[in-house]
Amino acid sequence: MNIQAVADTLAVSADTLRYWERVGVIPPVPRTAAGYRTYGPAELDWCNFAKCMRNAGVSIEALCDYIALYQAGPQTAAARKQLLQTQLTVIAARLQAVQGTYDRLAAKIEHYDEADLNPFAHHTQNTQGGTIQHV
Repeated sequence: MNIQAVADTLAVSADTLRYWERVGVIPPVPRTAAGYRTYGPAELDWCNFAKCMRNAGVSIEALCDYIALYQAGPQTAAARKQLLQTQLTVIAARLQAVQGTYDRLAAKIEHYDEADLNPFAHHTQNTQGGTIQHV
């Protein structure tokens, strides 16, 4: 596959693919005699992996570290696993923060039509003097 076909398949720009290769997010892509990138199944797998990890918020630096470890050989398996475990912890924290934001927004929508609701408050007073939590 050429770079544009891969870009279309993954819904990323060709510039993104070039950048990922240049900085080491994906291993070097083979070239034709004319210098055009030619992506086979292995290269496509790396690009899919990079896109998935970037969509999850994994840093460019972490991906570059992972690729460097992978290219260093099988003796780096433990280090690669540790790097992925660290990234999983980071993603779990981010997921928890997003869930908190989702819960707060859902609560605000649920109580949005109540009289005198301050949409920026974390809680309001109800008519009985109690507090209604708006997460």
